[in-house]
Amino acid sequence: MSNQTTPKKFPVGSTFGIQAPAAMTVDGFEDASHPLIPANKDYQFRSEHLRDVLAFIANPYGDALYLTGPTGSGKTSLVCQVASRLNWPVHQVTCHGRLELNDLIGQFMLVSGTMSFVHGPLAQAVRDGHLLILNEIDLMDPSELAGLNDIIEGQPLIIPQNGGEVIKPHPKFRLIATGNSAGQGDQSGLYQGVMQQNLAFLDRFRLMEVGYPSDLLEKAILTGVLGSMGVTVDAVMENLIEKMIDVANEIRRLFVGGSDGAGELSVTMSTRTLVRWTNLMIAYKRAPNALEYSLDRALTLRAEPAQREAIHRIAKDVFGDAWGA
Repeated sequence: MSNQTTPKKFPVGSTFGIQAPAAMTVDGFEDASHPLIPANKDYQFRSEHLRDVLAFIANPYGDALYLTGPTGSGKTSLVCQVASRLNWPVHQVTCHGRLELNDLIGQFMLVSGTMSFVHGPLAQAVRDGHLLILNEIDLMDPSELAGLNDIIEGQPLIIPQNGGEVIKPHPKFRLIATGNSAGQGDQSGLYQGVMQQNLAFLDRFRLMEVGYPSDLLEKAILTGVLGSMGVTVDAVMENLIEKMIDVANEIRRLFVGGSDGAGELSVTMSTRTLVRWTNLMIAYKRAPNALEYSLDRALTLRAEPAQREAIHRIAKDVFGDAWGA
């Protein structure tokens, strides 16, 4: 048995940097050299989300996993960083309205002057026991996704176009989807192209919701970002980070809106955007008003002028005199 398929047990606490009993382990793989293993990055795991992902990876019980949540909340990065620490190869596909099931299965292509069948990400993941992540799955045609029903339930993948090839699912194959909606369409009107998915298809998924991190966790994330850039996080910088998070939360509140209707903003500040703002703030530290200059380039230049002005007013109110410094 090669290292690529040799199982290995990882202690949950030390592997993911959380509090867990020493005897608690999760299965992964011995080989860390596979090219499809995601790069290991500094990551702050949230216990409840990690619990759901590890439970699914340990035993899907015939399910797939659907992660839903707002843009930039960390749905894909959560799965990839779990896989990275378990040496679990990952195939990622970003879905769209023209993506077909055959694109996932494979097709004939010219290879070294000869037409050969090249297996797609679904066929490879099913055959080799990898994770398949279908990002933005709610953008894909539900009639195409229905072709995954039997695969999720553990039935063999049959490829008629390759002479009726039959691929029996590897016991370690896992199918994971992410989406900004929960598959019932976008009621807010904020995510263009989202389609309502087939109920029979959705019934094959267990779901988990990934929201934006808590203030404390985002503070730890930004502190880590600054530390990786060689920036000392003193009391002044810590206060700056807290105010940036306050700005992000107010933008999110106005983006999401309430029970009485849609939000007032059409753009939001995800954790991803917040990290970008932090990076650019340091990169442009010598620019006049580096906070405003970097915020424009991180987010507000893609907002409508009135919304851009509103976001800048929010930031000015939060930062006070420091905004123009």
